[in-house]
Amino acid sequence: MSRLFRLFAVLAALIVLPAAAGAQGADLENTLYLDLKDGRVVIQLRPDLAPEHVERIKKLTREGFYDGIVFHRVIDGFMAQTGDPTGTGMGGSSEPDLKAEFSQAPFKRGTLGMARAASPDSANSQFFIMFSDGDWLNGQYTVFGEITDGMEYVDMIAKGEPPANPDKIVKMQVAADAQ
Repeated sequence: MSRLFRLFAVLAALIVLPAAAGAQGADLENTLYLDLKDGRVVIQLRPDLAPEHVERIKKLTREGFYDGIVFHRVIDGFMAQTGDPTGTGMGGSSEPDLKAEFSQAPFKRGTLGMARAASPDSANSQFFIMFSDGDWLNGQYTVFGEITDGMEYVDMIAKGEPPANPDKIVKMQVAADAQ
């Protein structure tokens, strides 16, 4: 019986300890909570790939810039775009545009990339979330984050260009600031 108990204890330790270590190791300063009407999306920011873009997103998030902004361009099977205070796809923040920070990170389901105009150095506040893989975007747009939880809520965002009744960001916050 004690042999069975020891085996159970070892198995429990192998399962519980890595999960606890992962929870304690979460980088809350580089995690975003994106609250949508259907639930919370957790985003891991990637300052290792795009430090300037991550800083911009966090700055605007902390200012409340994204709260209430609609998803103005949502293409089923491709991506959902937001971050324009005018809701038209033509606007941005009062901050200057960012220089591109392209990387070899692939655009896959759940990746967040910065939207931009024709110039590679024109990203400002708009970003998009990939519904599926988009290899043709690799090296052409800046990857700055990825969804770690809640992608099912992104899948529920109303589709359209623009959507007839667009979903919006209820609230976005840096996890280190969340209560």
